[in-house]
Amino acid sequence: MFTPLDIENKRFQKQMMNGYNVDEVDDFLDELTIEYEKLYKENAELRLKVENSDKDLEQYKSIEKTLQNTLLMAQKSADDMKNVAKQEADQIIKSAQEKVQFSLDEITKETENKRRELIDLKKQSDVYKAKMEALLISQLELLKEINNEE
Repeated sequence: MFTPLDIENKRFQKQMMNGYNVDEVDDFLDELTIEYEKLYKENAELRLKVENSDKDLEQYKSIEKTLQNTLLMAQKSADDMKNVAKQEADQIIKSAQEKVQFSLDEITKETENKRRELIDLKKQSDVYKAKMEALLISQLELLKEINNEE
């Protein structure tokens, strides 16, 4: 393959009458044309490859941007779902706490009612015992009187 320096340094022999040897110049131009044509075709192919590479690069950049947007949307969706789940969990916990508190209040009321009932029953029992004791004492006195009369 010729270099620009080869072309620049190429010297033709001069003929006396007409100057350069026409056959030599024609041969050189033929070689130069063949080499130049190869380079021209290679250059065109390389330009086409560069264009295709640029198109591919743009496509990949577009895909990258789409992927980045998709990742951002997925992250946002995940964050939203996480927040919704946390809110639902907080609501469930709050509801459960309210139910527990209600149950505790009911149990406390029931316990207080049972305590009062127990106190009332103890009082009734004490009253019953006192009446029975009084009855027994009166019966005992009556028996003593009957025994004294006999």
